[in-house]
Amino acid sequence: MDDYPLLNIFLTMMYFFLWIIWFALLFRVIADVFRDDKLNGWAKAAWTIFVIVLPFLGVFVYLIARGRGMGEREVTRAREAEARYFATARPTSQAEELARLAELKDHGDLTAEEYQRAKTRVLAA
Repeated sequence: MDDYPLLNIFLTMMYFFLWIIWFALLFRVIADVFRDDKLNGWAKAAWTIFVIVLPFLGVFVYLIARGRGMGEREVTRAREAEARYFATARPTSQAEELARLAELKDHGDLTAEEYQRAKTRVLAA
């Protein structure tokens, strides 16, 4: 332990986590390139090659050029997934909805106030 001081341990951990964050960002950019329906095949290939050949520059240029659209696509994808979930997971009766709310409250996912508001909304419907 004497030959590897505490500051070096901290720096090593910081570099390790920065490396993990960098790869997460790189994979997120590549995934966004392939998920974007507005890009044609040539544009997807060009962005992929740019990000692979010059990873730092490629990722930063992609974030500057298409970062806002990247966020908008993520929000749209999340809303669509939420809509699909609620379309398939809707209980058919008030009793089932109240049971689901009680289960969420028991697991701590809802506070007592949120539970009462949701219960009132279900009973009013």
